[in-house]
Amino acid sequence: MDRSNDCNCPGPRYLTAFGRRSFIQVGLLGGLGLTLPDLFRSTARASAVLSASGGVKRAEGQAKSVIQIILPGGLAHQESWDPKPEAPIEYRGPLGVVKTKIPGVVFSENLSHSAQIADKITVVRSITGRIPDHAQATYQMFTGYLPTPAIQHPSLGAVVSNQFGSRNNLPAYVGVPNVPPQAGTGYLSSKFGSFELGADPGQKNFQVRDISLPKGITDDRFERRRTAREALEDHFRQVESNPAELDAMGDFYQQAYKLISSPAARKAFSLEGEPEAMTKLYGEYNLRGRVLGIGRQLMLARRLVEAGVRLVTVMYGGSQGWDNHQRIKEAVGDGMPAFDHAFAGLIADLDQRGLLNSTLVMVTSEFGRTPKINESAGRDHWARVYSYALAGGGIARGQIYGASNATASEPDRDPVTVEDFLATVYHQVGIDSTDRLLAPGGRPIDIVRDGLVVEGLLG
Repeated sequence: MDRSNDCNCPGPRYLTAFGRRSFIQVGLLGGLGLTLPDLFRSTARASAVLSASGGVKRAEGQAKSVIQIILPGGLAHQESWDPKPEAPIEYRGPLGVVKTKIPGVVFSENLSHSAQIADKITVVRSITGRIPDHAQATYQMFTGYLPTPAIQHPSLGAVVSNQFGSRNNLPAYVGVPNVPPQAGTGYLSSKFGSFELGADPGQKNFQVRDISLPKGITDDRFERRRTAREALEDHFRQVESNPAELDAMGDFYQQAYKLISSPAARKAFSLEGEPEAMTKLYGEYNLRGRVLGIGRQLMLARRLVEAGVRLVTVMYGGSQGWDNHQRIKEAVGDGMPAFDHAFAGLIADLDQRGLLNSTLVMVTSEFGRTPKINESAGRDHWARVYSYALAGGGIARGQIYGASNATASEPDRDPVTVEDFLATVYHQVGIDSTDRLLAPGGRPIDIVRDGLVVEGLLG
């Protein structure tokens, strides 16, 4: 059996897609005295002329919003959604199980809260991928394509932003606190990229940086500067040979103006006013001095979709990440209880608010872990079979879809490819994944190639 740690796996390295600069900044810009959102346009330099401008007027699907929870590093399906309590110990692993609300179905012992809302979710135990490499599998998870040097494909969030645009003066696509580089805009304009918070909601005094006016800048002063900026851009449009580039740059500024000038939009990015009962529902964990902020991250995700954000990506690495080549019992035991509490709280909260039917929640990781425990008491990379969890947005409730075999090494029933999974998500938001977008040079490219909607997942 191949052993991934023999390849000196450095673990996943998920940097922010835009560096550590803030998403929106109001400050000085030469004589105008104004610098606006560098990060709205930070990657636009590569191609400012849009190959697919968006703005398509299409009907929304049942899933009006999506909360995409990523557990980076390769979560072990055996220590989460697909335990094998009857397998030999070297396959079963070190953890016990907990009964769920689905008769005869168990989860791993650290998913006790999720077990109690299992009747509201679907677990897919037959996801199958092809690449046990962090960066490449992450790219496939977000785009539905294997990486190629010929072209960069847009992620799910970028396509949703491109096809539907913003609602209620809010970004269409938000990263909490960030997204990996593989979740970029690809051949689409970077204006369809994620709004990254630049701060962790789990930390004390959390505040999204630079979405409010700095000291000394009144609303009237801000409006004067905005007007002056537009006048200058109008002048350049008349004299520049390529006005499309300036028009694209203006899109970033317009997004920034709307966000900065809207109190309701700014409020969506704050956790102020959430009652103590919400904190208890989502859970609050402090592990050896480190706050595991997944509860507050998912609470903020709920606030964002409730306010109108179309897709929120939440990255949660637990206490040690999920690339557990060593001591998997301790690693999963440290990070999983906080996730379990928060995920169950999110599903219950959305359901109580009447938002679950219109909000698709999915929990994914780039691959799973090897069937057998290794000599370091961990598991290595494994892409042949692993598990995802889904809820809401028209997904069936209280279901286990597909199955892995007795040792969790291969699909045993109803295999679901990564492309199939993404095609199903696109279907629920109202996008046909076989539709094509124009890449540079006018080449039409399928949103997802070879992906089929999995009808058995739909309610």
